[in-house]
Amino acid sequence: MSNTADTASEQPSLFQRVNSAIDLIRPAIKQDGGDVELVGVDDAGLVKIRFHGACCGCPSANMTLYHGIRRVLLDKVPEVRDIIAVP
Repeated sequence: MSNTADTASEQPSLFQRVNSAIDLIRPAIKQDGGDVELVGVDDAGLVKIRFHGACCGCPSANMTLYHGIRRVLLDKVPEVRDIIAVP
């Protein structure tokens, strides 16, 4: 028999919630031949991502990071404080 109180208290981790938010914009990134990997999230809300494919070396990668990924993450996951791209 399932206990709904136990199930309701099991919240997704910060990493899982950030990854789910990234999944919302991943199709647009893939459409341009790239991809993004969630490398990590620390307790202070710093998100580290890594670009793949066409995003590597693309002059628009910073715009994608700050005007796409950052905007979505700050909206969907309030604990996020900053996002950086790592090699």
